[in-house]
Amino acid sequence: MFRLRSIDRVPEPPSRAATLGTLVHAVLENLFDLPPARRTPAASRELLEPAWDAMVDKQPELAALVADSAERHQFFDDARARLGTYFVLENPERLEPAARELRLESALDNGPHVRGVVDRMDVAPDGAIRIIDYKSGAAPRAGYGAQAEFQMRFYALLVSRAHGRIPALMRLLYLRDGGVKELRPTAADVAAVEAEIRGRWTEIRGCAERGDFPTQPSRLCGWCSFQSMCPEFGGTPPPLDRDAIEAATGVRPREGGATASVGE
Repeated sequence: MFRLRSIDRVPEPPSRAATLGTLVHAVLENLFDLPPARRTPAASRELLEPAWDAMVDKQPELAALVADSAERHQFFDDARARLGTYFVLENPERLEPAARELRLESALDNGPHVRGVVDRMDVAPDGAIRIIDYKSGAAPRAGYGAQAEFQMRFYALLVSRAHGRIPALMRLLYLRDGGVKELRPTAADVAAVEAEIRGRWTEIRGCAERGDFPTQPSRLCGWCSFQSMCPEFGGTPPPLDRDAIEAATGVRPREGGATASVGE
């Protein structure tokens, strides 16, 4: 998956779940353009159609996801339900975000560039930072929250490098079921995620040098759009592009070391 997505840059078809999440994010971002007293559930529902139209204008292929009236009805019902859950978790009339859709980027010393987009950053009068991230899915079950934990620590790293302080609170709001996951990150959390990133980058550079991105089958394979090109499913990836690997990783594969494997 890493090779096909980040090196070969194979286009991925839009998915209904990801598109629903993007729509809900857009509405919640636009909601804070309204005066506090107008940030109501009804107002959020009124913002849905304009936000969808703007998305389709940029990506006309999204319209195919709601090609018939039944699909469209269900799609917007799901969006309205997630917005309703948001108002159970927070009262936006009382909030004044310092930033929305905040893009952060930093270069680790002797390591990779790291970047991410924070859905919302709130700053208290004393300068304390709170990071809010909206999730259109359900909260992870016990034992399946590693990705969420990594994301919160990752954002804490980015914010600390950009603003010179570790956020006081990280919150993930799961809008399908109303779950909330929180982390009050410490310097140890930030150091741990940086070490994890460096470890993964070392693995990536090793794969790049060998020209071999081996498959890693998991339960997530069922949601992968690259199955037709993955050896685990009888597929064949595109020919190895040494220049593309070097551009993405800074490492040129050894001659004669390339294989047909691709990371899942």
